[in-house]
Amino acid sequence: MSRFKQTLSRWAPGLAAISAARPADLLADMRAGLAVAAVAVPVGIAYAQLAGFRPEAGLYASLFPLLAYAVFGSSRQLILGPDAATCAVIAATVAPLAMGDAGLYGALAATLTILTGLLCLVASVLRLGVLADFLSKPILVGFMNGIAVTIILGQIGKILGVSTTSEGAIPLVIELAAKLPQAHGPTVMLGLGAFGVFVLCTRLLPALPAAVAALGGAGLAVFALGLEAQGVKTLGVVPSGLPGLQVPELRPETLPQLLPAAAGLALVSFTSMMLASRAFASKHGYEVDPDRDLAALGLANMLGALTRGFAVSGADSRTAVGDAAGGRTHATGLFAALAVAAVLVFLMAPLRYVPVAALGAVLVMAGLSLVDLASLRVIFQLDRAEAAISLLATAGVIALGATEGILMAVVLALLRFLRLTARPRVEILGRVEGMPGFHAIVRHAGAVAPPGVVIFRFNGPLVFFNADHFRRSLLSAAGDLDGRAEGVVLDLLPITEVDVTGLFALREVTESLTGRGIRVVAAGRQTEWMAWMRERGLEPRLVEIFPTLRHAVKSFRPPVAVDDGARLAPGPEPQ
Repeated sequence: MSRFKQTLSRWAPGLAAISAARPADLLADMRAGLAVAAVAVPVGIAYAQLAGFRPEAGLYASLFPLLAYAVFGSSRQLILGPDAATCAVIAATVAPLAMGDAGLYGALAATLTILTGLLCLVASVLRLGVLADFLSKPILVGFMNGIAVTIILGQIGKILGVSTTSEGAIPLVIELAAKLPQAHGPTVMLGLGAFGVFVLCTRLLPALPAAVAALGGAGLAVFALGLEAQGVKTLGVVPSGLPGLQVPELRPETLPQLLPAAAGLALVSFTSMMLASRAFASKHGYEVDPDRDLAALGLANMLGALTRGFAVSGADSRTAVGDAAGGRTHATGLFAALAVAAVLVFLMAPLRYVPVAALGAVLVMAGLSLVDLASLRVIFQLDRAEAAISLLATAGVIALGATEGILMAVVLALLRFLRLTARPRVEILGRVEGMPGFHAIVRHAGAVAPPGVVIFRFNGPLVFFNADHFRRSLLSAAGDLDGRAEGVVLDLLPITEVDVTGLFALREVTESLTGRGIRVVAAGRQTEWMAWMRERGLEPRLVEIFPTLRHAVKSFRPPVAVDDGARLAPGPEPQ
């Protein structure tokens, strides 16, 4: 491979893949791109409404960010575009700051999107792609379920044809219930009709984009029956043409509110994107690069903000459409973007008749697609504590809002991480007849510890937040041997890291046990630990380290019979 191709593959993997694609692949990608655009256009318009923008902004956000990912992203199938969760976060963050000023709303949303993109780029440079694993499955399921509820509640007023002013889920439900008698009949009928068309298309005509059919049918009904004159709200005139570059006005006084929201938005959008990206990469047998995708997401968001769009993420439904239609390379996103551009230039006029109620119906269906009760049920069966965390994440989003819900999800993730690492599982090992090596006594009824020896396993790094747990657990385990103790063997294999606090704890417990006549040795990671201690001038060694547990146990006298699948020669007799 030439140096140019290597550089291109490193910095623009999508462009490298498109340039090397076969004509047959490009033809398949073109068909798939058209199918993606057929879904992206109505969904983009609907999500623009959710985020608080004019309809055309949803198409802008479906155009240039998609081009950016097609060039710089690592997934062959992933489609970038407006996403329900990111749109809900944008609206929840920007609306209170804009206070009804449309111009300020757009400037703040663009600034939020640029900040999100910059944070993604910085994270990519720092190789923080591991953040894709930061939000656990229970927390992510809970967050998405909460977002789904807020989206659905936010659209009911549009479907009923009533305006709402309440903030928060509970006040909104109360207000909707009070205004139910004021529901506008034609608007309600259009919304229910859009629901029906969406469901029927999904079940009976899966090849036909349900959102296109629902919005198209509702728009046709408005035009044919003159429903605008009866009070049905529509999108109105939607300007055509491609957007120009627009640098948003920066308001420094809003940065304290926007920066935390941008960090949460970057985390959630990247995590959501990687879930879809990895799923389709696994299906097709290749790997994606999280750090490269972080950079691609950052560039896509920044380009979207400069072209009058808003923050985007991986679009599960549009990715699935492209894959089902036979998309093979990054060119699927390229062709989809070109099709969206054609709609912007030539086909915007009919959109003026699309009723807001039909958009609300499409968004309700999008919200329902985010609800994952099946995963919640499985989580509840596996671990009720994790299920409780998932429900807390849902309640946090519903009660506090999307932005605060993100922060709560991050806090829950940190607490979960601390719970798992601050109290690692501690095990005492013994021999099991017929099985080589040493095994946890608590999990094997027939396991027997070597006489006079405790084999102690600490399943985690030995660092400042669990050092005291290590010290207390080891002293407790050795306490039962007082008066008849030969020694303690530390299994170092699970201890992948040790810091200064952990080192002091190890020295303290070793000195304490030695003072009681209990010899302390260790096993595993011999070369690694000895090199680590030499680099820090820790000679003589804190404990004698043996290559294996078998060697460590054998070092005690009188010799202990050790069975690791082969008979060992007896140790020397005591002098």
